Amino acid sequence: MQNVHAGDAVIPALGFGTYGVTPQEIYRLLPAALDAGFRHIDTAQIYGNEAAIGECIAASGIPRADVFITTKVWVSHYPHRAFEASVDESLRKLKTDYADLLLLHWPGSPVPLAEQIAGLNAVAKAGKVRHIGVSNFNRELMTQAVGLSAIPLVTNQFEYHPYLNQSLLIESTRRAGLAVTGYCGMAIGRVFFDDVLKEMAARYDKTVAQIVLRWLVQQDGVVALSRTSKAERLVENMAIFDFELDAADMAAIHRLATINSRIVDPSGLSPLWDSTAPR
Repeated sequence: MQNVHAGDAVIPALGFGTYGVTPQEIYRLLPAALDAGFRHIDTAQIYGNEAAIGECIAASGIPRADVFITTKVWVSHYPHRAFEASVDESLRKLKTDYADLLLLHWPGSPVPLAEQIAGLNAVAKAGKVRHIGVSNFNRELMTQAVGLSAIPLVTNQFEYHPYLNQSLLIESTRRAGLAVTGYCGMAIGRVFFDDVLKEMAARYDKTVAQIVLRWLVQQDGVVALSRTSKAERLVENMAIFDFELDAADMAAIHRLATINSRIVDPSGLSPLWDSTAPR
């Protein structure tokens, strides 16, 4: 496993994503993911699976310090009176004294951004989280968040896959000193039908998922979240650190980006997105 460094944070470059994964599926998949070598687990308060994740990690026998846990505060908990209590509840469910990384989940909230950032800083100063960051922030909001925070932010997590050109946001995130955490890398299955990616997978003797995950983590400062419902795919998805894509293939994947390829865009939560016009 390689790591991505942002400030003093060391983030495993490949994480096990749990969006849409029920507690029952967590009990089936997470032990297998840990056995396969995953040490970065990404969840959120709104996913409803923090307690199952906490039980699986506690039962694994893996030292807590060896597992990097990310969770996210839901927008209804942004007010000062609710923020810290919601984090305490997440920690109780996760059966841990601290989260490695805590994010604001979406920017769509009437609560002033300064109050949201103050909540992140307060729980970090209290030792309840080791690192803080944001999720689904555009360039303008991310810049504001960085300026408001006394503690350095370490990542901006957002949708990123071969069909969505996020170069503007990625460049700004890097310049701000934050890591990029990309989710929805498989574009809800679209990649598996792509002839360019299938040809590349055959040539490298890898799966399409491995090609896409490699493309993500091979980019400077990018953390990729991997999600699967098939336990047998977990070992395959971890096996992306024993090869490299050449420059021509990296560029060919970038060229797959097309207009109107954003998948995750919830009304009332999303910001005004930065341009994703293809290169």
